[in-house]
Amino acid sequence: MKVALITGSSRGIGAAAAETLARAGYAVCINYIERQDKAEELVEKLTREGLQAICVQADVADAQAVKRMVQRVEQEFGPVTLLVNNAGISEQHQFQDISPEWWKRIFDVNLGGCFNCIQAVLPHMLHEHSGCIINISSIWGQHGASCEVAYSSTKHAIIGLTRSLAAELAPSGIRVNCVAPGVIDTDMVQVLGKETLDMLAEEIPLGRLGKPQEIAQSILFLADYASYTTGQVIASDGGFIL
Repeated sequence: MKVALITGSSRGIGAAAAETLARAGYAVCINYIERQDKAEELVEKLTREGLQAICVQADVADAQAVKRMVQRVEQEFGPVTLLVNNAGISEQHQFQDISPEWWKRIFDVNLGGCFNCIQAVLPHMLHEHSGCIINISSIWGQHGASCEVAYSSTKHAIIGLTRSLAAELAPSGIRVNCVAPGVIDTDMVQVLGKETLDMLAEEIPLGRLGKPQEIAQSILFLADYASYTTGQVIASDGGFIL
């Protein structure tokens, strides 16, 4: 059975990925930290369509919570064959205003979450000599952004993690890739305000913000249609960083 764990998937890109993967034949685990209502809504929607889905609350920064989540998935569906590390947090700060507490928290979630989830699912993948890991970075992880130093640093680190781990795990038949979304129309970017988003849209060659479903299609491509691809970063950004 194809089993996908998508972290941070009650809303936005994660929710779109869960829907897309479920419709592609995966049993999906929808992970959330706070929005139980949205996670349960999505599970109900998918199960009404005859698809397999559960939701599990876990803070990906908590290694023990992640282990319990993976155990739950294994009990319900079997071992995870596809991990999508999507959970992430962001705030805008000038560098001198970043508190040590926030710096630690954003690294614990954005990068530490990848570490915890990969370690939890990897033993079975290594045993089977098969598996797929897709990490979600950002264009700001490729090029950096003013007032986004902490966020950009975590997303840059995720690219390094992807490339290094891909080299390490390729002999075991496990692929590790990365998607770097551009400016996507989600709750996370709506806090920037309409004026800023309109300005950003003008800078994008395709002339608009991306949709969560478009990132989900990139995830599905790497999972199901790119069996000879590993260690790569797919920029889904409308041409923003050409």
